[in-house]
Amino acid sequence: METVLFYILGTITLASAFCVVFLQRPIHNVLFMIITMIGIAGLFILLHAEFIAMVQLIVYAGAVMVLFLFVIMLLNLDQLRLSHDSRAARRWVGVVAAVGLLVLVAPIFRAFTPRGGTGTLMLDKAGQISNTEVVARELFTTYLLPFEITSVLLLAAIIGAVILARKRSGKTAKG
Repeated sequence: METVLFYILGTITLASAFCVVFLQRPIHNVLFMIITMIGIAGLFILLHAEFIAMVQLIVYAGAVMVLFLFVIMLLNLDQLRLSHDSRAARRWVGVVAAVGLLVLVAPIFRAFTPRGGTGTLMLDKAGQISNTEVVARELFTTYLLPFEITSVLLLAAIIGAVILARKRSGKTAKG
């Protein structure tokens, strides 16, 4: 059953990721990116990383994507469309680059694939502590400074968006 769910979630995630890249309207790109983030959260749940899945949903699918939608609607980017000629060439360059990267990275993935029977001690230790404890310990010890810098950057982005929205609404009221 887990295998079937993995393939279903993987297919949905990949299909929506392709839609993010290849669709032309920014609002559709963001909506499909939300579906991609939800699919990734589902894959984390299948890996028994429930905390990471919930953080994925709350932070990325919730906050960041809503911020993207807000910016798109604020700047009226929904009307923006790129010409088909330049986009077609970029599309093929991207496909060729992705296939080339896959060919280069595939041997590395094969080298790190477990060959079986060697991870029993690691599995015993992993069962003793929870995901939340591991993530919290790393976040508040090793990665405390990047965590705090990220929070300050997000605060600055929110303040900037509010200031832009106020200036834009002030211009339309006067004009």
